[in-house]
Amino acid sequence: MAPSADDRLDLPAVGERQSLREQVAHALRAALITGEMRPGVVYSAPVLAAQFGVSATPVREAMLDLAKEGLVEAVRNKGFRVTELSDRDLDELTEIRLLIEVPTVTRLAAAGGTDGTGGAARFDPLRPLARKIVDAADRGDLIAYVDADIRFHLELLALAGNAHLVDVVRDLRGRARLYGLPALSARGGLAGSAREHLELLDLLAAGDREGTERLIRRHIGHVRGIWAGGTD
Repeated sequence: MAPSADDRLDLPAVGERQSLREQVAHALRAALITGEMRPGVVYSAPVLAAQFGVSATPVREAMLDLAKEGLVEAVRNKGFRVTELSDRDLDELTEIRLLIEVPTVTRLAAAGGTDGTGGAARFDPLRPLARKIVDAADRGDLIAYVDADIRFHLELLALAGNAHLVDVVRDLRGRARLYGLPALSARGGLAGSAREHLELLDLLAAGDREGTERLIRRHIGHVRGIWAGGTD
């Protein structure tokens, strides 16, 4: 099934800080996660490239990267089809994230108050990303929201010093589908989830292990609750 004329994606313009391939891949992952790119639809690299305002080459390269991750599959002479993800798949991905991220982030809180600044020096560099998440939620820009959200969580986990763990969570995040985000955003309900990132930084900086554990567990739980279209 090919996209219709009304299926133009709300893709961002790309800049120069990262390679075009990386920027396109980030934007496409976010579009996949929010459901902007729909399962079963075949997307053409040249058509997507025109929407990005770039040549087809970095888009095709980015789509091939996504295909290696199992997020899309190549359709000969047509483009790339978005793969399906079942509710069971999403349950299992969320379970793995909880097993990895909850103890890792909680350990970061344990070290948060040991630098003489209440942890601010360690966690404050993440505040601009947290504010980007809030700003994107306020604008209703779901692709920017998901992109900033993924970056925030990966950079936070990177503070634990385990690059392999970050790679695993990056893969898990890329495979998720948050089809409830558009409806949640339309109801004005995304702002609360967005502000949890700033609350999490406050708890981490204060070295509040119990508060951090409760919040990160609830936050990840949104994947199978309000972000998936259910209730939390």
